[in-house]
Order: sequence, then C-alpha cells, then structure tokens
Amino acid sequence: MDNQQWQVAKKVAATYIGTVVGAGFATGREIVEFFTVNGLYGTIGICISGFFFIWLGTKMMLLSSQIGAFSAQEFNKYLFGDVFGNVVNTLLLLVLFGVTSVMLSGAGAVFEEQLRLPRQLGIFITVIACLIIGSRGLQGVFEVNTLVVPIMMIFIIGLAITTFIHGTTPIIETVPTESWNMKWITSPITYVALNLSLAQSVLVPLASEVKDRKAILWGGILGGAGLCFILLCSHLAILSVDQFYQYNIPMAEVVRRFNATFHFFFVLIIFGEVFTTLVGNIFGMTKQMQSITGWKSNNIIYFILLISYCFSFIGYSELLHILYPIIGWVSIILLPIIAFKQLQKT
Repeated sequence: MDNQQWQVAKKVAATYIGTVVGAGFATGREIVEFFTVNGLYGTIGICISGFFFIWLGTKMMLLSSQIGAFSAQEFNKYLFGDVFGNVVNTLLLLVLFGVTSVMLSGAGAVFEEQLRLPRQLGIFITVIACLIIGSRGLQGVFEVNTLVVPIMMIFIIGLAITTFIHGTTPIIETVPTESWNMKWITSPITYVALNLSLAQSVLVPLASEVKDRKAILWGGILGGAGLCFILLCSHLAILSVDQFYQYNIPMAEVVRRFNATFHFFFVLIIFGEVFTTLVGNIFGMTKQMQSITGWKSNNIIYFILLISYCFSFIGYSELLHILYPIIGWVSIILLPIIAFKQLQKT
C-alpha cells in the first residue's frame, strides 16, 4: 500500500473504533456485563470478539464497497431480501433514534454531573457541534474520530499500565464466582452482533464512499484489532477493583485511585466517546433516511437532532430495553449471512 492508502486505512480504523465505542464502553459497564463478570473466561471472550470484529467487520465493509451500498438500508435488503430487509431496517432506525437520544442526554449528564455545569448547556453545545460536523459528511466523521480515538487509546493504555504497576489481581485468579456456564462463549458473539448491526449505519456508507478495497481491508483489520486491545486494557483495569460488578461506572473506581488530572481526562474520554457515537449515528441515519425520503442531508440532520432532543427529556431507556434484545437476535442472524456471503475476487 502507498502512503495515501495507509492514511485512508487509519481513518477507516479510527471511525470503526469510534463508532463501536460509546458511553457504556467508556464507563466500563458494558465491558463488565459482557466480559469482566466471567473473569478469566471473559478475557478469552474478548479475544474471540476481537477475531469477529476483524473478520466480520472487515467483510461487511468489503461487501458494502462491492455492491456500492449508499446506506444500511440498501445493504440489509441485499442481505435479507426486500421484505425482511425492510423489517430489519425499521428496527435498526428505531434503535438508532433511541441510542442517539440517549447519547444526547448522556452528553448533558457529563456536563451536569462531572463538570457541574447546566445540563442544557451541555446538550446545546453538543447539538451545535453535531450540526457543524454533520454538515461536513464523511469528512466530518473522519475528522472527529481521528482526533478523539487516538487520545482515547492513549488514555486507556496508560490507565491499564498504571493500574498494572500499582498491582492488580493476577489474571489466572480472576475466575467467576458462580458455577461454570456457557455465557462466556455466547457473550462475545452477541456483543459483536449487536455492535456491528448498529455500526453498519456508519460503516456501510463509509466503505461505499472510500471504494479502495485495500484501504478498507487494512482499516477493518486495524479497527478490529484496536477494539480488541482497548477492551482488553479496560477489562484488566476493571479486574483490579474489588467487587467491580456492583458499580454503575466501574472505570470511575479505577480512576478514583489517581489524581484530579486523570479524572479530568476521564471526563473528556466519556464525552469524546459519546460524541463520536452520536456523530456516527447521525451520519448513518442521514444516509438511511436519504434513501427513503430523498431529503437534503442538512434537513435530515435538523430533523434527527430535533426528535432526539425531544426524546432525551422523557427517557428512552424503556423502549431501548425492548428493542435491544430484538435487534440483538436479528443481529445474530446477520453474522452468519455476512460470513457466508461471497466476496468477488479482484
């Protein structure tokens, strides 16, 4: 690959990572639920999820590039056919609206709880930033992810190293307290399935616009490996906390041991991860709604942010609680279909 292809590959990798990570990832709650509760088996589960992120995430982008899918709308019709594809697209769009609403509300919560600033100020600043970034399309998504993701990785790696130096529980001792079960095997599969189904709204149009198959291939490999590495670092840091499973924000308990500078960076990381997910969702939903309505992209962005802002007031967690398991099971179907779809030889 030449230098220009490497630059594009790194942007694809950063966008892949930035799209998958979110508030649950940053706080550590998501990692605990899927992996850390399983102790040593959870570590193995992370390695399994890393393999699937590299293989299936990359293949999804290559397939998107191959068929020239403008949005996830077209990609799902290609995978599932017109009828079931429309069902999947409707569910996905509803869940993305929910996630976007929660992320917008989460941005306000960061300002209110961590910075002691008005919640509405945080939401207002986030909305303005989304409008600016969103108007730049794919270039805007690239810019925000190539800025935020390297900082996030440096912080998490630094935190893991610092935690290790201060002494963590040996990994071989971190076996789950309950009896052995199959959850550590199913968790990485459901985790990858759910995240790839939500990330496809960004990764599908991204791959279609990039077009360069070699850049997409290496971007997917780097992105999947990066996700695995971040998961592993966060997981090992959380394992050092006694009774980590009882905390809503386990990463905060890791950071609490260190000075105020660490805490400030932790707040920035949470906001950054919320923002990259928010920007990615808006980009993907804009493409998806353009396929349906034919509206101009800026008008769709205004519409998405307005609806998401309204939902952020009333709490969307109940609907997400219903829709997430549904999209999760649909996503399980998505994985083998992507796995067995044939790529054209070049």
